[in-house]
Amino acid sequence: MKPCISQATTLSATFADDAAGYADGGCPAIEVWLTKLETHLQTHDAGDTRKQLADRGTVLAAAAYQGGLLLSQGEQRKAHFDHFKHRLDLCQQFEIRTLLVVADFAQRPDSVALQRALVSLTQAAQWAAGFGVRLGLEFRGADTFCSSLDTALALVEQCGEPNVGVCLDVFHYYKGPSKFEDLDRLTPATLAHVQVCDVPGVPRELMTDADRVFPGEGDFRLEPIVSRLREIGYDGWVSLELMNPVVWKAKVSQVAELGMTALNRLIRSGG
Repeated sequence: MKPCISQATTLSATFADDAAGYADGGCPAIEVWLTKLETHLQTHDAGDTRKQLADRGTVLAAAAYQGGLLLSQGEQRKAHFDHFKHRLDLCQQFEIRTLLVVADFAQRPDSVALQRALVSLTQAAQWAAGFGVRLGLEFRGADTFCSSLDTALALVEQCGEPNVGVCLDVFHYYKGPSKFEDLDRLTPATLAHVQVCDVPGVPRELMTDADRVFPGEGDFRLEPIVSRLREIGYDGWVSLELMNPVVWKAKVSQVAELGMTALNRLIRSGG
């Protein structure tokens, strides 16, 4: 397993600040927040940006995130897929091999919505394959649709496209209805990406993204999850994703250093 840090962890910083600060803090890989990269490229050349990343030895491990693909219809669907194709081109330019996709919000999910999501996920995967990109479907614990690892895995398996897997975000795993036995269904083929954090002393029903802290500083039982990942031979990225406004105020290089320490300790745990 390989550690990286999501730019959501330093959301108030620019892409350039992150690239420099992560390298200074000993972080070799970045999970890109696509809006940051898109904003950066409005005033910076893509070729120069790639060179600067290469000079620092920085890998862009994955990109977050694309929404609106699974349940939208009509003109909205066309707009979301056009945006998606632009981002696939961006991923190809920067050799980002994994793009994270989130399920759309649905007030009352039903079998029709499920089938529509399955068709759209299949089409999105086929487009992504043409760009050499794998999709990671992320479930959201508080949503009404695709709120569990079990449902996300079912969509991935029924989709049947080889470049689609799930994104296992431990925050949403703990907040939502996922169960420990759901981890038994994970395989290297169905697991595309992992995001980790911790939460201290907050009931699951009340947890928010702002409660996220570094792994080891909260109450999540992360070691058994890491053990399961090791059992299935997962050798992909494990990304620190915090959305904590307190962390956003800290120096980027300091966050990267603390994050890498926590990630390396976690990856070594559980066996």
